[in-house]
Amino acid sequence: PSLVRSTAMKFNSAISGARRKCRKAHFSAPSSVRRKLMTASLSKELRQKYGVRSMPIRKDDEVQIVRGKFAKEPAGKVTAVYRRRFCIYIDRITKEKANGSQVPVPIEASNVQIVKLKLDKDRKSLLDRKKAGRQGGADKGKGKVTEKDVHMADVD
Repeated sequence: PSLVRSTAMKFNSAISGARRKCRKAHFSAPSSVRRKLMTASLSKELRQKYGVRSMPIRKDDEVQIVRGKFAKEPAGKVTAVYRRRFCIYIDRITKEKANGSQVPVPIEASNVQIVKLKLDKDRKSLLDRKKAGRQGGADKGKGKVTEKDVHMADVD
């Protein structure tokens, strides 16, 4: 019997789609690449304000945990971005050890949403470039499909 394997469309033929090679690339990635891997989506307000969906997370950003055990906690400031372990630490997100001392709990960057950005000139320029790139796609007719578009597609 022939086995049909359905995979996502590959965009770059120079990069392997093999699972073990992807995992090796991920876990042996340098810090500069890990920065991009450790991105978080922006809140709806920030998304509206800057026209950007996600940003690499950084130390003084304010984030809301949206997945996992601490999802009900209020937003907190990022105290550390630990790229080697692919995790971030947030103030007030701690657990108590058996001896009574408090230790910070590591949270994956993908499980948080940025609610307040720490902006400097480099971050502002990144936001401007990302927004320009998104608008460039909109000019070419790319983007969200509206109900009007769907309705017009049926009209012949």
